[in-house]
Amino acid sequence: MKKEIGTLLLLSTVICSGCQSGQKEDPIEERISNEAHSPTHIDATLIGASDNNEVKLYKKEDGVKLEVNGRVKDFNWNNPSDTGTEPQVFYIDMTEDGKEEAVIIIQTGRGTELDNYDIHVVDQDLQEIKVPHYEEIVAQHMESNIVKKDHETLNITGRALGKEYHFDYQIDPELELQQDELGFGGITIYYLENQKIQLTLAASVFPMYVADFHITYKFDHTRNEFMVAQIEVVPIQQ
Repeated sequence: MKKEIGTLLLLSTVICSGCQSGQKEDPIEERISNEAHSPTHIDATLIGASDNNEVKLYKKEDGVKLEVNGRVKDFNWNNPSDTGTEPQVFYIDMTEDGKEEAVIIIQTGRGTELDNYDIHVVDQDLQEIKVPHYEEIVAQHMESNIVKKDHETLNITGRALGKEYHFDYQIDPELELQQDELGFGGITIYYLENQKIQLTLAASVFPMYVADFHITYKFDHTRNEFMVAQIEVVPIQQ
């Protein structure tokens, strides 16, 4: 890290010397360039990098610092330090335009029956591309209904992205049903598969998980954001 900081300081000196030549630069490009080669990494700690170091992620007191091919930008992403899991950092073409994006997956929660991750996709201009949060997906694309079929069985029905699903789940006869819809948020696990964003979203009927919703995203070039392409409902085997 000391060697890397020294290199950044040297580059900063060279760039400042070149500023006296009278050449005019684009204000945004100049700001990003100056930030990338300034000694701002002194107050940040490297916590992750892509395989070939095109993307580097640094932890700060008030968020993170992301470096992509030498260009740097700060983000106020949630990045707890007590989960015990290092961030996953990728440099991969997620939008099928021949240009790689930085993809960062950060564990934000961990505990008993709790496993949460956030995902961030940033293009080469250091602009974050929207990936719909699970709450938005549940509100717009998912419906559910829970009925106690008999003392030992729950009948669970609903729709996911317009497709109907239904299954039964065996329960303790003493269970007192406290909800009529599935609950979400306890387990939200993002991962990449075949250059696609995947999300495993666990569905619960307190106090147990009864199904996994496997969500596949696709990139919408018109809206310049990711959207839900497919939702597969898989009941949890008992």
